[in-house]
Amino acid sequence: MDLDLAIQSHSGWKIKFRTAISKKEVMDAMTIAKDNCCELGKWLHGEGKAQLGSLNCYADCVAKHAAFHIEAGKVANMINAKKFNDAQTMIDANTPYAKASLAAINAIMKLKLERQSQ
Repeated sequence: MDLDLAIQSHSGWKIKFRTAISKKEVMDAMTIAKDNCCELGKWLHGEGKAQLGSLNCYADCVAKHAAFHIEAGKVANMINAKKFNDAQTMIDANTPYAKASLAAINAIMKLKLERQSQ
């Protein structure tokens, strides 16, 4: 699993949300809210668990990744409800979404570093 790509992918959600807001698109909120549907989530719950499940930071990474997807799902639901101003506010700085995003990215970076030092 390319963890740099996973970081890039999860960092890109804010842009996806802004695009959906500006174009008034419908999002697959149920899938977005699940932490086992993206490539990283599939890996964390499968091969990654087998490879890195014993690392101290593994469980934290899984938890932070899941929390991110829960917050992302809330944003997607707000977009689908056509509450675009509220959705925009949800992705601003210092919001639960922004904090969950940063925490997930930091946890993925920590997992990457621990994996490299094995």
